[in-house]
Amino acid sequence: MSLIYVLNGPNLNLLGKRQPHIYGHETLADVEADCCRVALEFGYDIRFHQSNREYEIIDWIHEAREEAAGIVINPAAFTHTSVAILDALNAFEPPVIEVHVSNVHKRETFRHHSFVSHRADGVIVGLGTEGYQLAIRRIVSLIRPPA
Repeated sequence: MSLIYVLNGPNLNLLGKRQPHIYGHETLADVEADCCRVALEFGYDIRFHQSNREYEIIDWIHEAREEAAGIVINPAAFTHTSVAILDALNAFEPPVIEVHVSNVHKRETFRHHSFVSHRADGVIVGLGTEGYQLAIRRIVSLIRPPA
């Protein structure tokens, strides 16, 4: 499988507009373009989604079970609330990397807990939108270990 899913949770459609002092000025379209560029370096395609609805993210995780080599997920606020997303990810065997644009550990205490981290093979926090690119590189390295 040469496809990596990149899934984004609520309010990430406002990336670049909402609280740029926390999340930066890059838009979600910028993130998608960067992800596609990095994935292409390794011969992978990206399926990029964003939703403010939990059930859509769960449906995409289920879809990924049939066709994806890995998932990069920024569950946003669902990070701290969604056992359902965790359950869906637990049914997905390939690598999962969790990404957060901001350093959640420097923010409100409720943001310090992640249900998704219980399944993730790695967690990238506080590296801005560059974290997505690093997550794709990590998935590729987990799928194709160095020779």
